[in-house]
Amino acid sequence: MTPDSANPRERWLSWLGTLGDLARLRTLRLLEREELGVGELARALQLPQSTVSRHLKPLFEQGWVDKRTEGTQSLYRMTPAALATDMRDLWRMSREHLGSATSFEEDDARLAEVIAARRVDSRTFFGRIGGDWDELRRELFGDAFVFEALLGLLPPDAVAVDFGCGTGEAAERLAPVVGRVIAIDREPAMLTAARKRLKRFANVEFRQGDLLAPPLAAGEADIGIIMLVFHHVDDPAAMLRALAPGFRTGGALLVVDMASHDRSGYQQTMGHRHLGFSEQDLQGFARGSGFTLRRHTRLRPDTSGKGPGLFAALFVRA
Repeated sequence: MTPDSANPRERWLSWLGTLGDLARLRTLRLLEREELGVGELARALQLPQSTVSRHLKPLFEQGWVDKRTEGTQSLYRMTPAALATDMRDLWRMSREHLGSATSFEEDDARLAEVIAARRVDSRTFFGRIGGDWDELRRELFGDAFVFEALLGLLPPDAVAVDFGCGTGEAAERLAPVVGRVIAIDREPAMLTAARKRLKRFANVEFRQGDLLAPPLAAGEADIGIIMLVFHHVDDPAAMLRALAPGFRTGGALLVVDMASHDRSGYQQTMGHRHLGFSEQDLQGFARGSGFTLRRHTRLRPDTSGKGPGLFAALFVRA
């Protein structure tokens, strides 16, 4: 129950208790920027809808957020200017002391995706048709074909290497569009699973080996990919130095991994050696490795995912 507004001490303690939860502070940050439904908040915050609803209840009851109904949906918004002076001051202090954090940046990136997903230009006929066409195309063909089609830009005679291939997901995408795929992994069990998955492809070769001593001939690879492996390696710079001789001059290595984050629990629960990487980290790894970092791209977050944001980094053999 909301404390009686006639009791300032109880009211103040109630506010402190409400803002003492990081999830509620994250919720208010987003609602200060955008009016959002519960489902949209859940995707932006990577929280279950039931958890978001539980946090919204005291925020609404105490007056931190406003709610309006549109059809069957409840929409929430925080308007600091409409808050009581004491509440507004408390929120300002909370924001100042929170500062910036990687988790907030990830919230903001996912929020942008949530907003982009619902944004349709209804002001013009073209905008309405464009939005309808995107939805119709997804209903007819799904989304996977775009990625598959873009792979057709790869040279058909290229030798592609899937480093740390795991069960062969990347190799499976590459095999139909390049001349040869070399799938490398240290673990025999992973190679067994990859062989089973890729048995229909005659152009895939499997090699067991460590990425610090990759089983490649000099200049054998035209292109390569390392998917979610960097964060498991003690010394990524040493790995790049070891991989470089296996690429021809001008060959390209694509690294996909987690951007810098603060989820330290991953080190204990999943054996991660690093909490993601910044562009500056990657530039440092490339220095003296035989590769040049040509491009670094922060990938658009998938709001259905639960993990940190990802990047794609393109290294070119010097």
